[in-house]
Amino acid sequence: MLLILLAALLLPYLVAPLYRTGHPVSTLMLWRWMTRKPVARQWIDFNAISASLPSSVVAAEDAHFCKHHGVDLGALREAIEDAQDGGQVRGASTITQQVAKNLFLWPIPGPIRKLLEFPLALWIDFVLPKRRILEIYLNIAELGPFGQFGAEAGSAYAFGHPASNLSPREAALLAAILPNPLKRSARTPGPGVRRLAGTYMARAQSVGLASCWSENRGF
Repeated sequence: MLLILLAALLLPYLVAPLYRTGHPVSTLMLWRWMTRKPVARQWIDFNAISASLPSSVVAAEDAHFCKHHGVDLGALREAIEDAQDGGQVRGASTITQQVAKNLFLWPIPGPIRKLLEFPLALWIDFVLPKRRILEIYLNIAELGPFGQFGAEAGSAYAFGHPASNLSPREAALLAAILPNPLKRSARTPGPGVRRLAGTYMARAQSVGLASCWSENRGF
């Protein structure tokens, strides 16, 4: 049993480098397939996605994506301090952590999952280039209420056209429904989603993703 447990813990570290290519799927997608629930996902290469979407998602989900190495220790420290001071508990997961969770772990929150998620995110940041990490995230993130995963399916459901044609406002609306597309809608956005989208659209203009690609990241 210990050998089986050890193999299960090591498997993600062996598989992660192989995701430099291919079209990986998330554990939630696999679970929906196994339970015969609908899954809509069409992989789209990073270059084919409207440039507004990666910038909006980074602005919304992980402002320091280009600077950290998988885990944003500053944001994590601030979240812990806010919780200790009785403030609103907020997430501090980076895009890389979400990729680690979506690819290899279970979606139910908990301390054990977080303990597994941190070192795995550091490893993924080491073995995969930033651009590839973001490409995977944009193709496995849940972006619709009926099993729509990834930018292409999310854009088709919300706006009726491919992710390559997303306008800055539409990209910001998709970013605004993360991480809960079951309660938020880009198709029929409420006041809160529209307000968030406006914020992310403004922030996206200052997101310089070119600096991520210029660095020699991943082995």
